Amino acid sequence: MHKRLLHHYEKRLRPISGWYLLIATVFFLSIGAFALRQNNLRMIELRDQVFQADESGEGVESALRDLRAHVHSHMNADLTSSDTAIHPPIQLQHTYERLVDKEQARVRAANQSVYQDAERICEGRFPAGRLANGRVQCVEQYVLENGIQAKEMPKELYQFDFVAPRWSPDLAGWSLLLGFIAGFFLLIRTSVALWLRHRLNQ
Repeated sequence: MHKRLLHHYEKRLRPISGWYLLIATVFFLSIGAFALRQNNLRMIELRDQVFQADESGEGVESALRDLRAHVHSHMNADLTSSDTAIHPPIQLQHTYERLVDKEQARVRAANQSVYQDAERICEGRFPAGRLANGRVQCVEQYVLENGIQAKEMPKELYQFDFVAPRWSPDLAGWSLLLGFIAGFFLLIRTSVALWLRHRLNQ
């Protein structure tokens, strides 16, 4: 390539300062790193609020919804099970135990009523003068046929993990994108400048 043309290209390249591109790269990547950390800290804060709500029994759904919304819309806010983890990172243990206790109390109350009905019915079938074991069998049979069992409550319904996006249109996402773009142009600018200098020195 003719050296006059190479000089022309080098002159056109000079206004594009590599220092400006370097500063922009470092600036945007620094902001991105800070924003990524803030995303993670906010996730931890919201996760702790879920645990507190679970323990107190108040505002669990609201706290869980806020955590889910944050994780699903911010980078570096992942809450997924690792390969070595046995359980998901969010477990509403207290909520689950309260629901189990409530169900067991409901079943006990219902079966108590069934037992009382059984005693009344079987007392009519087997008056006091009849054999007592016949009444006992009658009561047992009635309770067996009319009693209720506790509903199965899968624990998995109260365990959660949330996946954060690889890129999100927030401060972290845009800063990192601009930083990588500035870094890309810095690489191109440096490579072209070195190539032109090499050709001019030949």
